[in-house]
Amino acid sequence: MEERKLTPITLENYKPLREIVFETLRGAIIDGTLKPGERLMEVQLAEDMGVSRTPVREAIRKLELEGLVLMIPRKGAYVSGISSKDIADVFEVRAALESLAAGLAAERITEQELEDLNRFMVEVTINAEIGDLEKVIKSDTDFHDQIYRASRNSRLVQIINNLRDRIQRFRSASLAHPGRIKETLEEHKKLLEAISERNISVARALAQEHIENAESIMMEALRGHPELLDELPKESE
Repeated sequence: MEERKLTPITLENYKPLREIVFETLRGAIIDGTLKPGERLMEVQLAEDMGVSRTPVREAIRKLELEGLVLMIPRKGAYVSGISSKDIADVFEVRAALESLAAGLAAERITEQELEDLNRFMVEVTINAEIGDLEKVIKSDTDFHDQIYRASRNSRLVQIINNLRDRIQRFRSASLAHPGRIKETLEEHKKLLEAISERNISVARALAQEHIENAESIMMEALRGHPELLDELPKESE
């Protein structure tokens, strides 16, 4: 019998069911529970989550608009893979936006936000030392999120997060690459120092370099995991 990948959802009073189903499926794709190339069967997903097929169908359509699901005529819905070109395009845009966010943060960050940024830096370091990759990813995400918030530009934050989510499910392969966590810590420390000193130009340059390095490592890491790239059936098959 096939293992159930999703568990029944818990209703929250302040959220519509369709939104909870969407967030559940989206999270399962991003964290790798639902893998690239995997077919999304409405009946099975609805049964696993304890809901009807209607909110599942709506969620799949919305995920298609985000690029996380691919609808293939006469085949069905599949978790989308990602190509080398996809990665290059996302990182090209993200490097520019992260640079902008870091520069704005250096200009606008408050003392409390700076204190929180330092705390997240400590958390990343501790989690790296104990070798907990899942917690490293979480604290690394918190570090960057704090920089985004300090930019005081909600539209910028939204765009960056959408781009990041496109590749978030592949980050474990990147950070597991030998030496990458240590490099990330060093890059974070330099970026934190530049933001603390309110050095806008240096913060922008370091943020762009950090993302460019991340792209290089991710491309190298994914070459060792071809199952994550473009594992989708063709319409003619």
